Amino acid sequence: MLSFRPTFFVLLLSALLLGSCTGYQKLLKSTDVNKKYEAAIQYYDKGDYFKAGTLLEELNPLLKGRPEAEKAQFYFANTNFQQRNYTLSAYYFKTFYETYPNSQYAEEAAFMQAKSLFRDSPSFQLDQTNTISALEVIQDFLNRFPESRFRAETEGMSQELQKKLENKAFRAARLYYDLRYYQSAVTAFTGFQQSFPASAYGEQAAFLKFNAQYDMARESVEEKQRERYLEAIAFYQNFIDAFPQSKNLKDAERMYEAARAAVDKLKPAESTASN
Repeated sequence: MLSFRPTFFVLLLSALLLGSCTGYQKLLKSTDVNKKYEAAIQYYDKGDYFKAGTLLEELNPLLKGRPEAEKAQFYFANTNFQQRNYTLSAYYFKTFYETYPNSQYAEEAAFMQAKSLFRDSPSFQLDQTNTISALEVIQDFLNRFPESRFRAETEGMSQELQKKLENKAFRAARLYYDLRYYQSAVTAFTGFQQSFPASAYGEQAAFLKFNAQYDMARESVEEKQRERYLEAIAFYQNFIDAFPQSKNLKDAERMYEAARAAVDKLKPAESTASN
C-alpha cells in the first residue's frame, strides 16, 4: 500500500491544480462583475498578484461609478508593483492619486509611485533620466506629505538615488581625466563640486581637478601656459584650504612649486606683445 502513496498524492495535487486553473479560466470568461471582483480580492489577499491583476484589469472599466472602483484601482496598481512591473505601477499609482486625491489610499499611492520609480532607477553606468525623475517625484511627495509615516523610507530612497548620481558624475569626470581630456575633466570636476559639495569624493575631486589643470597648462602652447598655470595655482589654494591633511598633499605641493616656477619664467601676454 505504501508504494502507491506518492502516485496518489501526485494525482491529488494535479487534480487540485487543474481544478484551480479551471475555476480561474471560468472567472475570466464570466460576465458576473461581483463574482469576479470578490475572486480578485481573494487572489490578492492570498498573494497571487498575477491572477488578481488580470481580473482587476478587466474589472476596472466595469466598476466605474461603483464604490469598489477605488479599491480595485489601488490594488491593481499594487499587483503591478508586486510583479516588478515598476514602470506600469508608477503610472497606475499616479493615475490613482490624481483620480482619488482624497482617498484613504491617496498618500500611500503617492508614496508607491515614488517607490516604483526608485525601483525602476537603473545602475549608475546607464542613463540616469529615470533616476532624476524619481528624485523629482520623491521631493514632490515629501512636500505634499511632510508628516507622512513613509517619510523616513522616502528620504532613504532619495539619499540612495543622490549617491547614484554622485557616483556617476564623479566617474564621468574621472574618465575625462584618465583619457587626458584635461579641459573637459576640469569642467566636469567643477560641476561635480557644485552639485555635490558634501560628497565623499570631494577631496579626490579637488585634487584631480588641480592635477588636470596643471597637466593642461604643462601641455599647452606657450602663449596659454601662464594663464593656465595661474588657474592651477588657484585650484591648489582651494584644495589645501579644504583638505590640509590630504594624503595627496605632497604631490599637490610638488605640482604647485612647478607651476609657480613656470609662472615666474613665463612673461605675461602683454609684455610679450609689447616686445
